[in-house]
Order: sequence, then C-alpha cells, then structure tokens
Amino acid sequence: MAHGGSAVGRYEGRAVFVPYVLPGERVRARITQEKERFAHAEAVELITRSPARVDPPCPYFGPGRCGGCHWQHIAYEQQLEYKRAIVVDQLERIGKLRAPTVRPTIPSPSPWGYRAHMTFTVTPEGALGFYSDDNSHLVPVDECHILNPALRELIARLNLEGSAVSRVRLQAGSDPADRMIILEIEGEDAPEVLINLPGVSVNLLTGDNEPINLIGSPYAFYTVAGRSFRVTAGGFFQVNPPVAEVLVEEVLRRLDLQGGESVLDLYSGVGLFTAFIAGRAAFVTSVESYPPAVGDADANLAEFENVDLIEGSVEAVLSDLAEPFDSVVVDPPRTGLGPRVTSRLAKMAPRRIVYVSCDPATFARDAAELARAGYRLLDVQPVDMFPQTFHIECVSTLERR
Repeated sequence: MAHGGSAVGRYEGRAVFVPYVLPGERVRARITQEKERFAHAEAVELITRSPARVDPPCPYFGPGRCGGCHWQHIAYEQQLEYKRAIVVDQLERIGKLRAPTVRPTIPSPSPWGYRAHMTFTVTPEGALGFYSDDNSHLVPVDECHILNPALRELIARLNLEGSAVSRVRLQAGSDPADRMIILEIEGEDAPEVLINLPGVSVNLLTGDNEPINLIGSPYAFYTVAGRSFRVTAGGFFQVNPPVAEVLVEEVLRRLDLQGGESVLDLYSGVGLFTAFIAGRAAFVTSVESYPPAVGDADANLAEFENVDLIEGSVEAVLSDLAEPFDSVVVDPPRTGLGPRVTSRLAKMAPRRIVYVSCDPATFARDAAELARAGYRLLDVQPVDMFPQTFHIECVSTLERR
C-alpha cells in the first residue's frame, strides 16, 4: 500500500498505482496515466479478493465519487497495519533511515462518526458536497459516515440555494449541543441568515480568514484530559478529540518532564500541548501565527504564569529566540518544518525534539535533515486520527547525539 491510499502492482517492470485495491488482490486494470517509471490505473475487474476487503457503508464511496474517504473498503484492523507499514516505508525511502522503530498504530476509539468538524464545498444548486477523488467534479452528499452524528442532520437542513456561500464548515464541541455553522463567502457582504435550530451558532469567515459572529457564540469548546479548550470559529483543533488526548499522553511521556525544564512549543494553536506541559515544566514558550488561535490560547492558558505566548510565524520567531531550551515540541501543518526551521532547531541544540506529524512524507524529510544535524530518531508512534482515510498522525522522539 502506497502513501496516498493506492495499492501498488507491477506491470512490465513499472510500478502501477491502483486505488480501491488491496495488497494481495489480483485485478484487471486499465492504465489511466503513464509516466516513464510508473503508471496510474483503475481497477475494472476484481479477480482475487483479499480477506481484508469489506463492503463500504457509504453510498458515495468509490471510484469517481466522493474523495473524502479512501479506505472504507478495508477492514479497520488492516487499515492500522497499512498505516504503520507506510510510515516505515516513508522513513526508509525518503528519510534514508535504516530499520526505524515504528510501533503498532494506536486505533481511534471510534472508527466512524469521529470528525468534530468538516468543511464542505457548496454546489451550484446550493447542496453540500465534496470534490471527487480525482478532483474533477463536485459530488453532492446528504450523509457522511465519518462526521459526528450531532452534525449529520445539519447537512440536509441547510438551504444555501442562491446564496454567495462557497464553503461551509460544520463543527461540534465536546458537548453535542455545542454546534456551529461557519460560512465562507465570495465577496464582502454578509448573507442574511434565518435559523430555526436551537443552540446552533452561525459565523462567517472573510477572505483573510478572520471570523465574524452572526448568531450565537463565536466559540466551540473541547474537553481533553479534563481540561476545556476554547476554539474560535475558523481556528484549528484536532478533528478527533479522543485521539487528541492520546497525542497529549504521548507528548508528555516523551518529554519526561521533571519540573525544571524550559520547553518550546511550536505551531502551538490554541495551547493544547502547552496547557499540559506548563504544569510539569519550569517555563514554556508557545509560538502560533494565527491571531484568533493566539487569543484562544491566551484564554486557555490564563491560569499559568510560566507561559510566554508569542504571536508570529515560527520561521520569524525562531531567529529571535536566544535562550536555551531543554526540549522542543513541534506540530506543523502537512508541509512539515522545512529546511529553515530544521536548521534553526539544530543550531538551538535542544536535547530532545518531540515531533507531532500529520504527513509521514514531510516528517521523513525533516527527520533526515535533523539526523544529518546530529539527532537520532528513537521511535515513532502512529496514531489513527483519521480512520477510513490514508492520512496518518505520528508522534516521534528525536534526541541529540
């Protein structure tokens, strides 16, 4: 199974990537795109079926249909094994790391109905939909099996026909009654909104991603390991809150704080990791670039006097930080850290880096850069934040040699 969700077969010496197929299956496939060293294909006949193949429950799943899920046809236990194998493959091929220690994937408590927020594109007819798996067209949907059940009824009840709304984000807090509709519009004029759903708030995102509250509250609230976190409309929070708690546990275990450490938390968002680190370390410096998230972090971390919250891009802030740090926690977007950040971290020379990644390819690239700079990858723990998809969350520890 390749990173990206397709299975890999061989034909005339070339790798052939075929979606919706499992390793071990024999299929008749049609080449759809040819490259010099590989090709893409579509399966037209399943000859030998894998015992790990299951019937997907969603009517929108399959070739040419909704691109939101990739692996509904795979038994969940097998998804976990594939994700671990993909992480190993990326570290060996991209990172050139020999025999990396990658632990079995920690499963999501719920493989269905886990997403606390999801963004839909609005079709010309005003329906909610997703782009197809090949990004060629929009697929309108009236149900989604990985969406939090508290949000499913909103899909059918929204009437957006004739509006300037281009995208809609549905979001639920830890309390199922805490529901939010976030509208993205084309242009600058806020739409008129009529709502008859008790307790549902409505917010608007402008072109610069700044939220405007229209009805109800501008915040959702999430409880993780007994702590409540405020998240402004449009802000980032992990889509699977129970798995976010697993991430916190992994980060704290790997930091192994004794109480006297100075810790740097990069891409810190609303303060999820900082809130738990602050009670165990002497001092935490938290860096986040999105202004509403910094405002949320200020509220979420108000009880702590040993936290320095800095607003700015990681690249800009790192060059101004002079004090030494015992450990650094990084949780970058899918693009990873990149050479500027890895180079600066290597010069800062913290004893330990705990890396939370949502993309094994960019993580493998960054791990290789840090290895060349004197860090050793101790181990990697995949965590299934995104069941039924090929996306993989990992937590890893790198220590300075």
